[in-house]
Amino acid sequence: MLQTSTLQFLKGLRKNNNKPWFDTNRSKYDEAKSDFIKFVQQLIDTHAKKDPSISHLVAKDCLFRINRDIRFSKDKSPYKTNFGASINKGGKQSMNTAGYYFHLEPGQSFTGGGIWMPAAEDLKKVRQEIDYNFDEFKKIIGSKKFKSVYGDLSHEAEYKLTRLPKGYEADNPAGEYLKLKSFIAQIAISDTELTDKEGIKRTLAAFEALQPLIEFINESMQG
Repeated sequence: MLQTSTLQFLKGLRKNNNKPWFDTNRSKYDEAKSDFIKFVQQLIDTHAKKDPSISHLVAKDCLFRINRDIRFSKDKSPYKTNFGASINKGGKQSMNTAGYYFHLEPGQSFTGGGIWMPAAEDLKKVRQEIDYNFDEFKKIIGSKKFKSVYGDLSHEAEYKLTRLPKGYEADNPAGEYLKLKSFIAQIAISDTELTDKEGIKRTLAAFEALQPLIEFINESMQG
């Protein structure tokens, strides 16, 4: 479980997103980061028993930097107000591998994963696999385990085309999924859950429910 102090640090950072405050509270940041690394390593070590493809990962290598890239942003706040970890067999910077994700932010934490905005050639392969093997895909996202955790993939406008991509007929039964530009599933986790044993249990259950989809996506891109 995560320590309450880790959430308190992130709450403080949200209110005081500036370098002087951060420097003054550097020791609290180090403690919070260490706590998050411990949590993520527990996720990796436990879920790797079901998904050996992530067994080589080390938590500290899965974390994103807390410093924001403000070069092209109107918001010049120097720090992110969350901790994020990409548990991806190809590494956190891999854009052509589906994986798991955990986002820690007071009041806005979530977990899940999939693949976000894959390259055009990879996206074409995933869509083709869904089209060719829609029955298999339906079994994955229609399984009791997946539906009980996620309900469905995200169909938010930012992840989806308004029309079917070229080459697919309007009556294609997989149409709504072929429109997707990202294949993402996620669930919220409350602060209360994060600071008791339910947080790790809920996250691991989310990873387990997502694993068949991740394997489907990764296999499709290898073709």
